[in-house]
Amino acid sequence: MATLGSLWLPILLSAIIVWIASAIIWMVLPHHKKDSQGLPDEDAARAALRPQNLGPGQYNIPHCMSMADMKKPEVQKRFDEGPVGFITILPNGMPAMGKNMALTFVFYLIISAIVAYVAGRTLAPGSDYLAVFRVAGTVTWLAYGTAVIQDAIWFGRPWLSVIKSVFDALVYALLAAGVFGWLWPS
Repeated sequence: MATLGSLWLPILLSAIIVWIASAIIWMVLPHHKKDSQGLPDEDAARAALRPQNLGPGQYNIPHCMSMADMKKPEVQKRFDEGPVGFITILPNGMPAMGKNMALTFVFYLIISAIVAYVAGRTLAPGSDYLAVFRVAGTVTWLAYGTAVIQDAIWFGRPWLSVIKSVFDALVYALLAAGVFGWLWPS
């Protein structure tokens, strides 16, 4: 059994490499450029939402407080008439890129620590590269790749966008697995 203390270097290095890969995937490569679409009349939509003074959060339309409300004819009519959707409102102003990038790195660090925990409890020091690669890669891919699937099922995220994110997760998993296999304690 390998301890988390003996895995600090692969934890840190895999988080750094995944963070860099993520930045390249999202800022340089073109495959996520069309994941979101603009509204046909963005100015009219902004003008309609602005007076509602929405705070940051996730909203849904139509909104129902309970499953019993879903049975009411007037609520069913709102769903039939549409639109039906989810809206995420962020704070006004430019996005805090520095803060978001730092939080992303912390997230990657946490995932790497979880991968180290599972691999450390599963594999002994001195395990061969491929065994470490398989365990670390599988756990990493599950952590990064599967959560987005629920967004498509429940919140209408386009399946093509989800498939691209699952592929991105595979890239992250392969990179992290390589780091863990390379730096696994002997």
